[in-house]
Amino acid sequence: MSAPAPPWLTVDRAVVSIALVYPMRGPAGMFGPTCELCAQLAVEEINRSGGVLGREVRLVPVDGGAPPAEVAAEVEALVSVGAVQGVTGWHISSVRQALAPRVAHRVPYVYTALYEGGERTEGVFLTSETPDAQLWPAMRLLAGEQGVRRWFVVGNDYVWPRRTARAAQRYALRGGGQVVGRHFLPLDAHDFTEVLRRIEHSDADGVLMLLVGADAVRFNRAFARSGLDQRCLRLSTLMDENMLLASGAGATRRLYSTAGFFAGLVTQENLDFHGEFARRFGVEAPPLGSLGESCYEGVMLLAALIGQARTLDVRAIETAADTVAYHGPRGRLRLRQRHVRQRIYLAEADGLDFSVLAQL
Repeated sequence: MSAPAPPWLTVDRAVVSIALVYPMRGPAGMFGPTCELCAQLAVEEINRSGGVLGREVRLVPVDGGAPPAEVAAEVEALVSVGAVQGVTGWHISSVRQALAPRVAHRVPYVYTALYEGGERTEGVFLTSETPDAQLWPAMRLLAGEQGVRRWFVVGNDYVWPRRTARAAQRYALRGGGQVVGRHFLPLDAHDFTEVLRRIEHSDADGVLMLLVGADAVRFNRAFARSGLDQRCLRLSTLMDENMLLASGAGATRRLYSTAGFFAGLVTQENLDFHGEFARRFGVEAPPLGSLGESCYEGVMLLAALIGQARTLDVRAIETAADTVAYHGPRGRLRLRQRHVRQRIYLAEADGLDFSVLAQL
């Protein structure tokens, strides 16, 4: 006798099902649990308020840490059988590029990861930070306050780090500095011997880290062991509290991060979010950070888009998108040209916590 099909493979007209694509494996898998819990919190809040179009919202988990073609095929299959009516979640740009052409014209797709910019696919909406609003102001501030002029870029070898590195080259020159070297590593990298040697010989005074999850953690530890943290500061656009904790206090000296959310931000919205998260999941839940929290934003934006358009039709949602606003831990946010506009901050690691220094 065959096993029963999972509940999300049956079409229930009383439910709006959302594919939550987040990493369950690979270097980004370390913050997957926070992604799942933050998205679940958003769904429960929406359902307490009556759901979407009068229907209950339900999440369908998809492993965004699988190879991009596999992720795209799985989500496309869910869309094709009517098992999901929307897509959201944190996953790397290679997954987004494989997924968007296959589903975004059929169901709304809210992408929550910071990315390299330039996404124009119809039906894709983005809650995420981009280099012009995130990286350039941070580099400019660190050049002025810390005198950083010579940047070395280390990143994983795929579209987000490579395109962001090209933007960093322009930003460095604009600020009177230069990028003195670049080095790209495969995902799930463990050996940093060569890149550390190149950084040491480059005479860089700043390292721009474009590494994902556990790769950044391992790099932080190797960087500190080499003693380079005495000479170079590090700046990351993808470094949350989970990654900081995993790096260890001894590996976070002169480490800076820029993002639209930090757990330590003292705002009423953030305090309320922490309170709800703690009440729902308890003190043993994984730490909150910008990457997991982005999945809360993704669910809330997707619900707001559908609610404003009063339909699941992607074309109608596109038409109404620029009138959409919603409230969340990052405050009241609006869409413009399918991107969420938000405040961006610079923070410095203080042991295992981030201290927010400035709004950029």
